Amino acid sequence: MQTSANPTPLPRAASRPRQGTFYFLQVVLSVAFVVATLFTAWTPAVLLPGNLTEKLSQALAPGAVTPLADFPTATPRPRPLIGIVAGHWGNDSGAVCADGLTEAEVNLDVATKVRANLEAQEYDVDVLKEFDPALNEYQALALISIHADSCNYVNDQATGFKVAAALSNPRPEKAARLTSCLRDRYARVTGLPFHVNSVTPDMTSYHAFDEIDSETTAVIIEIGFLNLDRQLLTQQQDSVAEGITNGILCYIRNEDVSQDAQP
Repeated sequence: MQTSANPTPLPRAASRPRQGTFYFLQVVLSVAFVVATLFTAWTPAVLLPGNLTEKLSQALAPGAVTPLADFPTATPRPRPLIGIVAGHWGNDSGAVCADGLTEAEVNLDVATKVRANLEAQEYDVDVLKEFDPALNEYQALALISIHADSCNYVNDQATGFKVAAALSNPRPEKAARLTSCLRDRYARVTGLPFHVNSVTPDMTSYHAFDEIDSETTAVIIEIGFLNLDRQLLTQQQDSVAEGITNGILCYIRNEDVSQDAQP
């Protein structure tokens, strides 16, 4: 039997595509990843130096993210400031009673209680001495100087309180409002009457009025007489401080002020 002179050629094997550098780089990285994983899983932590185990685990963890540094916390805004002068404190005793009670100690006790009340309402408060250097150009929402009247018996009408602002005031409307608020709230809380027609030049020309910043509204209050009003001023100081506190808050919060300040 004769064979064909031109046998049918066998089919050629399909040619493989040529592999580039990028392909081999992928292979190397994949192998390295597998080896690192096996190395981390099988190697005891004690055999790895330092915190290498933790770093490898973090690097291999899916979705590992480097935490950002914390941003600085915003500084809260300063709280409104109020100044309280404890009359005669740091300078002299003020009025002195026969048993040794002094006006200065009563004023300081009341000023300290007023500060506590206002701080509870989230205000910053300075308790200042009579001739405190800080009074020079002092800036605050308000400044109140606390004093008390004489220990001597004058007459049966020597009872009650007084409030006064400077005669010459760059902001008379503010001074008048602070005065009205203190008169109204102090009378309501303490039950003391306003001692009419007894405001002295020492009050309206009080030295601190000329020392503080012109934008600081200021008044002076005589909280009562150390003679007839002594029980209130020494044994009911919480009420005295509350009356002053309420007057200050009335001014700052722009509350309504009754025309009749008498209880």
